[in-house]
Amino acid sequence: MAPPRPLDAECQVASIVPASNAISHTSLPRQAVFPGPWEDYIKAPADKSRIHPERVFKIDGSVSSPEALVNWQDNSVSTTLNPGGLVTLEFAENIAGLACFDITFVSGDSHLALAFSESPKFTGRLSDATTDRQERDLPLYLPIEQIGYTCVRPEFVRGAFKYLTIYIPEHRPKRKDIWSEELTLSLSEISDNYLDTHQKHLGLHNEKAHNDTRRISISSLYINCTAFPSNPNPRAYTGYFSSSSSLLNRIWYSGAYTLQLTTIDPAEGSALIDYNRQIDNNTAPQGSWYSNFTIGNGTAITTDGAKRDRMAYPGDMAIAVPGIAVSTYDMVAVRTALDSLFIRQYADGGLPYAGPPMGYNGEFSDTYHLHTLLGVWNYVLFTDDVPWLQDHWGAYLQAFEHSLAKVDLTGLFHVTSGNDWLRPGMTGHNLEATSLMYYVLQLTLRLADEIIKDPYAKAQFGRWKNLGERMERGMEILWCEESGLYGDNVGRRGCGGTEEALPQDGNSWVILSGIISNNSTRQMQISQNLRKRWTKYGAPATEFPNVISPFASSFELLAHCAAGNPDAAVELTELMWGYMLDGEGFTNSTCVEGYRIDGDIQYPAYWSSARNSHAHGWSTGPTMLFLTEILGIKLETPLGRKWTIAPHLTKWLKNARGGFATGLGRFEVVLRRMKTRTLGRVEVLDIDTPRGSEGTVVFGPTWDVKGGKSQYIKYLDHDSRVEMATKALMDSELMEDDEWVKPEMEERPVGVVDWKALEEHYVVGP
Repeated sequence: MAPPRPLDAECQVASIVPASNAISHTSLPRQAVFPGPWEDYIKAPADKSRIHPERVFKIDGSVSSPEALVNWQDNSVSTTLNPGGLVTLEFAENIAGLACFDITFVSGDSHLALAFSESPKFTGRLSDATTDRQERDLPLYLPIEQIGYTCVRPEFVRGAFKYLTIYIPEHRPKRKDIWSEELTLSLSEISDNYLDTHQKHLGLHNEKAHNDTRRISISSLYINCTAFPSNPNPRAYTGYFSSSSSLLNRIWYSGAYTLQLTTIDPAEGSALIDYNRQIDNNTAPQGSWYSNFTIGNGTAITTDGAKRDRMAYPGDMAIAVPGIAVSTYDMVAVRTALDSLFIRQYADGGLPYAGPPMGYNGEFSDTYHLHTLLGVWNYVLFTDDVPWLQDHWGAYLQAFEHSLAKVDLTGLFHVTSGNDWLRPGMTGHNLEATSLMYYVLQLTLRLADEIIKDPYAKAQFGRWKNLGERMERGMEILWCEESGLYGDNVGRRGCGGTEEALPQDGNSWVILSGIISNNSTRQMQISQNLRKRWTKYGAPATEFPNVISPFASSFELLAHCAAGNPDAAVELTELMWGYMLDGEGFTNSTCVEGYRIDGDIQYPAYWSSARNSHAHGWSTGPTMLFLTEILGIKLETPLGRKWTIAPHLTKWLKNARGGFATGLGRFEVVLRRMKTRTLGRVEVLDIDTPRGSEGTVVFGPTWDVKGGKSQYIKYLDHDSRVEMATKALMDSELMEDDEWVKPEMEERPVGVVDWKALEEHYVVGP
């Protein structure tokens, strides 16, 4: 289906939706808070209990009437599979859930094999991968014993797939186990590569059984989606974005949908069955998979990835939580994730690297520990759940002091754990960790002073602020004058070191954290130098060879805006997230975990390309960016009682509008590039904020205003003079700016893979 066209100027002139009652994060609205034509971009299905395939992608072997599975309304025709017969079906979007079938005929002790894949590159008789133990997951093996509806068992919910392959094994297995090790493939399906990776299928017969009567007829199949359990209407978004760019609109909604897929029932967690085994003592065979490990206490939880790992990772939440807040407001899922981390806090104050099944054996990351504290700020900012914060305040302070103690006399954070986002070099006096520590310190001061009003914490302010000033001075140790960027750490990965790395994550965090906020020239220099490194398919994470990381790049997007370079943020979004939507091998609907610098879908952290997660919350930065930076809606205090609106239309957009709701009410911005009949080209800014709130509008000059509606006009042909309108411009006074032309994107070279470094940096883990 073709994507909806972008809204034209006439549509964009439509008045702002009037503000209404606030929404509750514990009882989400059942209808969209901002209804409008932009809802056509929403990827979530209207009925998630019955999602049908859209087309037949592939047929192999003995199959009759395969189209019946997509023409499911016609019950008079069924698809029939014989031994070896295979059909691969494609869904409209990347989806998740339990596979169900309407069986109209079965004979000969038949069994149906199911294989799932997010990418079209891994369709066939094996699923893509959830662990690194072998290249591909085993197919799910479903005995069919009678006609009628049948579904796979609840523990076999597949967290993400766009392609479902169903077939009858060519050779009859001797047992009926769901993961029968005797489940066999036709010899033509077993590639040299498959054999080379030592993946074993026992009981392979070289001869077909005589008089094989196995046959299955299916009139329809559908998926019962169990993701995003918090709202029975998955299209009831609490935020929206729409602009003159259909690509940017698609990107915003793909991020929102990714965050829905990665929000799951806590009882359907952790795809890492080998890691789970130390807790649940499962005996699942190698290559099998399930999703029934309980990872939290609650009704919903946000996780890293839909297919894998299906766990609460705080680093991922740094990007995911604000995106959730401005799209679906599923903050209960955020709270469950935070609880799953705090409940496993270690005696020394450290917080687990991730939620269950981690946290039982001392798994720790200095940076992810800090991301948990950042998650606390984001949760409280968007919900005003002060009682929750009070309950966790003691644990928060213990965790904060645990990190603060690692800032030594150099003014830099001394990392003691190598765990981060799988990138190498997380050690010693590290740039990213220092910047992140500084940012968390500033947020902790605000939590203690403005929200908790804790006398004990306030008594520490002098010590904390002094440490912050020491960190500001210590940053100079890592500055590389010649390159105009900061080095990764002191030593071999620092300036002029034997393994010099000028990291994307750390340099982005330097700007974001405010640690060099008094040096705007250097901030812009870093922004411009990061942009110079872009390749054809995106921004390289040079700290991790061969990697393009949407996680690190999400921080880069925010950094460009913080440096006063929003044009670069929108440009990178189109360049990189546009490729993630429309590039070969991707889902065209969700945000991938990462990919190789030459554009290949392999994420270089994993030796198996099939393991890459194509729905990963840490990759959804634009969903936050477009509302908080491009439209500029920023909450300064919980729920937005105080706010700032500082929009940037950038050179890439003719118009943009969007908004989101909190427990206080709706925040909405409409920004248009237009003409007036007498005064030439203008930018018109309309805002609407909750009554009872107050804030600052930055649109050239600065205005302090009360909540409600207001309009501002920037006269582009008159020295960009800006005035606050005393009377809103009527639509009849405005005309479309037909002279505006979107700039051409710059051509960039394809990144070159360092094959030796690729193999050296594979992460072998759960």
